[in-house]
Amino acid sequence: MIDTRFAPHAALLLRLGLGTMWISHALLKVFVFTLPGTVAFFESVGFWGPLAYVVIAAELVGGAAILAGVYGRYVSAALIPIMAGALMTHLGNGWVFSAAGGGWEYPAFLILASAVHALLGDGAYALSRGELPRFARAERAIS
Repeated sequence: MIDTRFAPHAALLLRLGLGTMWISHALLKVFVFTLPGTVAFFESVGFWGPLAYVVIAAELVGGAAILAGVYGRYVSAALIPIMAGALMTHLGNGWVFSAAGGGWEYPAFLILASAVHALLGDGAYALSRGELPRFARAERAIS
């Protein structure tokens, strides 16, 4: 059973942690692996090199949106395929992230946490209500 008294704050904690992790995952590529190094890694595993820039931007902007609670549940859902690509890339390396080539536990957990956030919602103190605009009213006005 869900305790509705604390659920909005639990979702807030999930949202803050998840947004922070998405941002840190992007910044790892920028400051530790460097942009040229990340591009080279993408190419080494069979991805188009410039896709690294798209992934970094999506993780940074997406992480910030999640942190702020701006359509965070939709952003979390949209970021899952990015992390699924990372999961597939690291699947053969073993469980632990410190394994040679990086392990698959971190991408798997980030996918799980993003899915939970997408299902649960943004929680307390979100900047948006977490709902995409509905055009039903406009459609009724036309008919």
